[in-house]
Amino acid sequence: MHQIENERGSLSDLLIKVQKNQSLKEDFTAPTGDLQLVTKVTEDGQNNVPQVILENSGGVPTKILRANDVALQQIASKSEIDIRTVRRLRDHYPTELDTVINAIWQKEPKGVMLRTFTDTDNSDTGVLRALTSSSYKVFDNEDVLQTTLPQLMDSDADWQVVNGTLTDQRMYLRLKSQNQVADAAVGDAMANGLLISNSEVGMGSVNVQQLIYTLACLNGMQTANKSRSTHVTSSRGTDTWSLLTDEAKQADNQALSLKLRDVVTNFADRSTFDQVIEQMKMAHEDKVNAPLPQAVDTLCGILKLPKSDNNKVLDGLMATLQQSGYNYGSPSRATFVNAVTAVGNQDSTLEDNREDWSRLGGKVLNLSPNQWHAVAGVAA
Repeated sequence: MHQIENERGSLSDLLIKVQKNQSLKEDFTAPTGDLQLVTKVTEDGQNNVPQVILENSGGVPTKILRANDVALQQIASKSEIDIRTVRRLRDHYPTELDTVINAIWQKEPKGVMLRTFTDTDNSDTGVLRALTSSSYKVFDNEDVLQTTLPQLMDSDADWQVVNGTLTDQRMYLRLKSQNQVADAAVGDAMANGLLISNSEVGMGSVNVQQLIYTLACLNGMQTANKSRSTHVTSSRGTDTWSLLTDEAKQADNQALSLKLRDVVTNFADRSTFDQVIEQMKMAHEDKVNAPLPQAVDTLCGILKLPKSDNNKVLDGLMATLQQSGYNYGSPSRATFVNAVTAVGNQDSTLEDNREDWSRLGGKVLNLSPNQWHAVAGVAA
């Protein structure tokens, strides 16, 4: 069994946060008729806080829960109201927001699950982190780590934790292999990697994704091969779940753990990593003749990115041109792969979008010849 190298304490920090969150969790199921939205208005009116009050049968509040943005999005979705409208009402017309949501909850009652964190100083208050269907049951982050860490320690890939992060939406655990390493070009060392992510709040199932890391900057690219990206699912979140006995639910939990264990073990295989290294070697030979700002604009158009992202990619390109393996010769397709993945590392507030930028890096590597010729400014 290998010790997972704990770079900068990132794994220890993640485990501490997950365990702390686990101790604060409290879930409730209730009909929406037992809920009331009361938006707390601040003095400046700029940071109004939607609060969901959970009442018992006597109408006495049992919990006062501050809805975070994830929960607010789910409240909007279940009420079939655009989230932009809900945010506008929250900020400018809070009384009207409460009236509309409460009317829907009372007149169209549905069973819901409220996932919460209880305040440490007051057990009657807390944070509403999710409002899901009453039949929905997530696979907790603690379960994911208890299942995957032993498999990672048993792996011959000799995994090292790059980072472990918790957001309101998901948990992310990124690892790189210390012995599955190869050069795509002089100075461009790359390593096999894994991304394990999970949502406790209904924002997606457990996901295991192969990453390819550029070691000079730790930008991660997701491989485009769909067989290297697996959403590990179960009966949770389906109407079937509410019909299962406790014994059947326990069996389903065990089956999900076994699926996750097998996927993590399989993704330590080196074969796909070697294939991507060969692609990156060829990508270093695909040179760009077009002016770089023009090439960036063309690429962003092909990737269907909003115009506001063009400068982010250009900044990523400029940063890439300063790093080992890319700071000599003409820019290439490999340069642009790294430029796109770099965007996800430029701003820590983009954590929930970093996976998207990693995936886009894989798309750049696999552009069709015509698409790449358009970016590079060369004749087809």
